[in-house]
Amino acid sequence: MNLTEQELTKLNQIRLDQSWKAALSDFLLSPKMDHLRDFLLQEKSANKTIYPPSNLIFSALDTTPLNHVKVVIIGQDPYHGPNQANGLSFSVQRGIALPPSLRNIFHELHSDLDIPKSVHGDLSKWAEQGVLLLNSVLTVEAAQPTSHQKQGWEDFTDTVIDVLNQQRERVVFILWGAYAQRKGQRIDQDKHLVLKAAHPSPLAANRGGFFGCKVFSKTNHYLKQYGIEPIDWQLDA
Repeated sequence: MNLTEQELTKLNQIRLDQSWKAALSDFLLSPKMDHLRDFLLQEKSANKTIYPPSNLIFSALDTTPLNHVKVVIIGQDPYHGPNQANGLSFSVQRGIALPPSLRNIFHELHSDLDIPKSVHGDLSKWAEQGVLLLNSVLTVEAAQPTSHQKQGWEDFTDTVIDVLNQQRERVVFILWGAYAQRKGQRIDQDKHLVLKAAHPSPLAANRGGFFGCKVFSKTNHYLKQYGIEPIDWQLDA
């Protein structure tokens, strides 16, 4: 792809892992990205607090480069409480109380693989091993859940999924809940493994379909089947 000097300058201004920047360059240079950038600038100009902080918005992609992705866990949008969101779906900063969904994830992990429940909710260790913790929407206004939906993030993360779908093979997509499952309809199940279960939020999980889904053991079984190093799901104590 031959880029003009203006386009190269525009791309260089975006702080994002180089492998993803190259793969997503068409979107990053598109009017959709311009709209999204303008929306975020307007929100900040109105003195609204946005989570996660600007330097963490692309943490999922920065921590898990394109060629390192083994597993994708799709969330909806970031946590909207102070100091919670760190740019990785379902993850929170160390020292922050575990959200209910994450407590249920750790419960299922313990039940599935007999892994001790972590006392913290920072999932960076998973991301560093190739688990792309991707929210559909990458920003949110403080105390306003879903406030940044339909501003362009969904198109951006659809493009991320399309890149993985087309350029990679044998990726495990973990889709918890109807929202993630709709987003995952574009995945080629002849090339990749798609695991579906209920969402881990208390309301959904307690209705059935999350506890006992065994996605962690199924993921590692699939990876080992194709000679790919499995994920060490145990977090630091």
